[in-house]
Amino acid sequence: MIPFRSSLLLCLLLVFFLASCTDNQPSDEADALQIAVIPKGTSHQFWKSIHAGANKAGSELGAEIIWQGPQKEDDRQMQIQVVQNFISRNVDAIVLAPLDARSLVKPVESAIGRGIPVVIIDSGLESDQISSFVATDNRLGGALAADHLSELLGGEGKIIVLRYQEGSASTTNREEGFLERIREIAPGIEIVVDNQYAGATIEKAFQVSQNLLNRFGDVDGIFCPNESSVQGMLRALQTAGKAGEIQLVGFDASESLIEGMRDGHIQGLVLQDPFFMAYQGVQTAVKVIKGETVEAQQNTRVKLVTPENIDSAESQELLSPDLETWLK
Repeated sequence: MIPFRSSLLLCLLLVFFLASCTDNQPSDEADALQIAVIPKGTSHQFWKSIHAGANKAGSELGAEIIWQGPQKEDDRQMQIQVVQNFISRNVDAIVLAPLDARSLVKPVESAIGRGIPVVIIDSGLESDQISSFVATDNRLGGALAADHLSELLGGEGKIIVLRYQEGSASTTNREEGFLERIREIAPGIEIVVDNQYAGATIEKAFQVSQNLLNRFGDVDGIFCPNESSVQGMLRALQTAGKAGEIQLVGFDASESLIEGMRDGHIQGLVLQDPFFMAYQGVQTAVKVIKGETVEAQQNTRVKLVTPENIDSAESQELLSPDLETWLK
């Protein structure tokens, strides 16, 4: 017969052994990859689509999507802090839409140095260490806008190009793509101003737009390179009683911009595919973690939507992604 004390010791050892085995058993929660998705901002419709696309990819791949970013699209320091926080949490990968092509380089390369792969989406970063860049061909989008505005104006007239924000690679490429194309195809169009910036908010864009319309009230057309700049300019045109009179071509969409197009106040919107961009970004991050080969650059869809084609199946797919399902 085993002495009582020996029996007790054996029981304790058995309990400890079973507990150790249980702790080492894989679980869905423990094994789920943690993918941090960091947008430029969180308020615009564009970023809601990014969030939804990332969630869909995470659901399909069994990865946990951790969504965090600055509220305003000019808060570089906050975005840097978010990246640094995720480095400290030792996430498995980061999918980032950098606010600035240069200021985010150091924190991104710090993450990579710690063994955390980084996939860049939407807007470029001046680093050769990232795993992949998934984005719209923004120069092509700018060129599409130039083609359309030139056609609307018959190749003649005066236009304003309202830029977005210094340091934003995506919108800079749209602006430059637009300017290169309009100068190439329409020498009869005069660009009266192309050095003013709308800023990160609709309110700021509205103020800048009002000032431009007060100074250049006789323009025939306007190009704006992102959702908030188009929103601000649309409001300024409506306030001045010139909506529909001055041809407005922009980039991205929201419910109010779609309404503006249906009201005849916007003549063209270049649409990206943010839902698929984020979906592809998360898929790419998981492939990198697994050691699979990925392409260094991946271009996503871009399309010009006009009052004539707004109700087409392709336009509606881009205008109305399934946000409700993936933002629960």
